[in-house]
Amino acid sequence: MSEFEKQYKRNLDILIKERNSLFKVGKDFQCDVGEHLWSSYLRDKWVDAECEFTTKHIRANTPKSILDIGSYRHYILGLLSFYDVTTVDIRPRKTILSNETMLVSSATNLPIRDNMYDLVLSLCTLEHIGLGRYGDEFDVDGDKKCFNEMIRVLKPGGTLVFTTTITRADPIIWFNAHRTYNYNIIHQFCESLTLVQEMFYSTTLKDYCLLEEVTTNSDNRWWDTYLGCWRKP
Repeated sequence: MSEFEKQYKRNLDILIKERNSLFKVGKDFQCDVGEHLWSSYLRDKWVDAECEFTTKHIRANTPKSILDIGSYRHYILGLLSFYDVTTVDIRPRKTILSNETMLVSSATNLPIRDNMYDLVLSLCTLEHIGLGRYGDEFDVDGDKKCFNEMIRVLKPGGTLVFTTTITRADPIIWFNAHRTYNYNIIHQFCESLTLVQEMFYSTTLKDYCLLEEVTTNSDNRWWDTYLGCWRKP
């Protein structure tokens, strides 16, 4: 028996004998000492890396207007604590937040005028567009159309932050889950933009990595994560 378990038993006995009359006492043993849960679990996930990267660049740019295309809902909820955000999703939903403007729309044809937003954000969405997984129309070029739309509605001088899948193996469409891109395809999407920063997250290493360390495993839908911040001239 560990010292932690011994202390648990001693404290449980004290609690049962001297408990406040407002509460019953039940046993539900938990031990979360050591490395912080955020570091040992979430930090191993690409989602955490994506949100860190995005927050860094939003903080650096302090945009007055933000458009989000399909990013993680919990991240957007945090962002809405500080910014007005227009969100785009193919699926309708409700919000009680007055500073969120929701657009139910295909990301391949946004009902938005040119040059509208200081910052356009899209976290792990591009690879899904046009594959029908979320009820969107099947369009093999949906990802290209979506990317062009994000550029179109971005103001000159504005910032595009996006993340997506990446591999150093052959690019592949795992229908209908997602596409997995290579570095060249991602840069073709961005050819009209200016690079601010790009990073890579390795699922194997469970940390940021160099491009040369990105996976070459083409089996079992294996992929790493590309994180990019680009500016519209």
